Amino acid sequence: MDIRLDGRTALVTGGSKGLGLAMATRFAASGADVAILARRPEALEAARQAIAATARGRVEAVPCDVSEADALHAGYAAAMDRLGRIDILVNNAGTSQTGAFESITDEVWQADLDLKLFAAIRMTRLVWPQMKERRWGRVINVLNIGAKAPRAGGAPTAVSRAAGMALTKVLAGEGAPHNVLVNALLVGVIVSDQWVRRHAAQGADVPFEAFTGKMASNVPLGRMGQAEEFANIACFLASDAASYITGTAINVDGGSSPVV
Repeated sequence: MDIRLDGRTALVTGGSKGLGLAMATRFAASGADVAILARRPEALEAARQAIAATARGRVEAVPCDVSEADALHAGYAAAMDRLGRIDILVNNAGTSQTGAFESITDEVWQADLDLKLFAAIRMTRLVWPQMKERRWGRVINVLNIGAKAPRAGGAPTAVSRAAGMALTKVLAGEGAPHNVLVNALLVGVIVSDQWVRRHAAQGADVPFEAFTGKMASNVPLGRMGQAEEFANIACFLASDAASYITGTAINVDGGSSPVV
């Protein structure tokens, strides 16, 4: 199936690296005009150039820290100024912050919620009226499989991601009468910039392939996923081909999650 997004516009938060970059690249190659948001201007510009190499539409880079409300509003305004509208929103910005429960301070909890939950709430609230008015919209919330199956030591990420799954279901119900579809994609172990950083911190004396192979030892498919595989599913959900799918939380994890 050739998934096309011609004539659509997309905004991807956390779009300069990893899964965000892969999704923005896939959207742009499928015909959408795309705006990517992230904090670091240099990384954003490098990403913009990489996306533009295969893009069929415009690619805009907007420096923005979505964890701060004022900055998020300014980033949204800049994206709207450049694209004119937002048809597809991907709430992707986030990190994997975990630790023993008693060690997690109020400041860490708040920072995690600001980045992973409140950023999605605020950005969706901004795009929601225009999507409803046009009777067409797609919102994709990028979470992880801990949202369904939290593990010991998985806070605060598992908690904020579980809240993101609940947000997805609430929005899907409210958006359905207006043809605004809202879904979540739950990440398992997928090769991304996050794993590159982990390799640098934990396994510098081990080849990256061996490091990721060890990480994938419990994955039923026997390997880590690729960012492009994740992006393909996101592109499908963003398209007219997924016109009867809303309120779902799809595991993209090679079969790792114990919860379907």
